[in-house]
Amino acid sequence: IDNYPEDQIEMLDAPNNLENEALGSRELPFGRELWIEQDDFMEVPAKKYHRLYPGNEVRLMNAYFVTCTGVDKDAEGNITAVHCTYDPETKSGSGFTGRKVKGTIHWVAAKTAFEADVRLYENLVDEEKGKLNADGTLNLNPNSLTKVRAYVEPGLKEARAFDSFQFVRDGYYCVDCKDSEPGRPVFNRIVSLKSSYKVPSGK
Repeated sequence: IDNYPEDQIEMLDAPNNLENEALGSRELPFGRELWIEQDDFMEVPAKKYHRLYPGNEVRLMNAYFVTCTGVDKDAEGNITAVHCTYDPETKSGSGFTGRKVKGTIHWVAAKTAFEADVRLYENLVDEEKGKLNADGTLNLNPNSLTKVRAYVEPGLKEARAFDSFQFVRDGYYCVDCKDSEPGRPVFNRIVSLKSSYKVPSGK
């Protein structure tokens, strides 16, 4: 965020559950450099895409409105950074009503996020192609387990075995009771969520 103070870390208030205020809130660090989901940016947006693209303004969840001003690319043309400016008048909870945006995306501050081991589970049997192969053996899903590294909020570092969380727009996760260690939790996805937007085929 090019017009945000370079060394500033701001603590923002974020609800623990958008549908249940009784569950309270937490402080979320916010800064100039953020991690966002790759799917939340398109250099050439598809129809009905309301997330981040050059010239478009979106809300950073629990934070500010930002407008994309450009991108950085490597020698192969891959996007390595997305540049934005923010409007300090649009802080979440401030009561700002000057304008509305159609898209909201989630984020974590690059300086305070930590990398966590995340396991994405799918059905063990690929039922869409049939439960059994031609020879009668089970049609096992080769993607039943995918292991990734993800940047998550710093508060999750203290998560304990069996603690459960919703990762926004992705799914529900539980902390693994066997492989987690103090300060290094492992998150298992137990229920996935489907995005409300799908990139049209061929786009």
